[in-house]
Amino acid sequence: VAVATDCNARYCALDPYAGAQLALAEAYRNVAVTGATPLAVTNCLNFGAPTDPGVMWQFEQAVRGLADGCAQLGIPVTGGNVSFYNQTGDTAILPTPVIGVLGVIDDVRRRIRTGLGNSGDEVWLLGDTRDEFGGSQWAHEVHGHLGGRPPAVDLAREQAIGAVLAAASRDGLVSAAHDLSDGGLAQALVEACLLGGVGARVTLPARLDPFVALFAESSARVIVGVPGAATDRVAQLCADRGVPVTRLGAVHTAPDLEIVNVATFPLDELRTAWTATLPTLFNP
Repeated sequence: VAVATDCNARYCALDPYAGAQLALAEAYRNVAVTGATPLAVTNCLNFGAPTDPGVMWQFEQAVRGLADGCAQLGIPVTGGNVSFYNQTGDTAILPTPVIGVLGVIDDVRRRIRTGLGNSGDEVWLLGDTRDEFGGSQWAHEVHGHLGGRPPAVDLAREQAIGAVLAAASRDGLVSAAHDLSDGGLAQALVEACLLGGVGARVTLPARLDPFVALFAESSARVIVGVPGAATDRVAQLCADRGVPVTRLGAVHTAPDLEIVNVATFPLDELRTAWTATLPTLFNP
């Protein structure tokens, strides 16, 4: 069994219909990257006071977005709960429909790990990257800004990527898979390297501005580790399902994440920054 829960409240504040679908898509994707097939949905819908017309509109839009998304993905909502009156005085929390997705893999030994691990494996990006920064981690952390439109939802592409990963898991074709969400490609590469305890050398796509390539938060994207012997078969799986592929680079033995012509980050420094977040919040 594989289970994931996700929500980006900033997306939901910008567009609660799309935000709920993006939460569903991210949870679906996080189950799919294990090689499991998503089968069911649950939810925890958190909002302010329903007596506020604006809050009630957010709630209605989020519920409708979730219902439409589940219908498109063909997976049912098996249960959930609603929590209203989450606010201080007249200030409500951002709409936060947390979505859980459950999936099943028939043999846990075939699960795909989250971290990169095998030196020499190629690192591929599946999916399209667009100039999408509304509600992004970059806008929030660097500028304290919340505005614009959230990333476009593409549930058909989420299904296609899920099908590629399930087939790759069944045939043992990929060594790792990690979703892209908050922080975009930069964050996903850091996490995949740290979780696997290995470095990587990647080259960003020439067609994209490096900033967009690293930090845009377009949905329906994952990075995968592909052994050299499996590249043709994985490429064919993607072609058969219409999933775009960008070959970024490879896992290497050096203890760093090298982004060619951008910067090189020692893994020790990345790990220190990654693990310091929660302690820093409690001990500023």
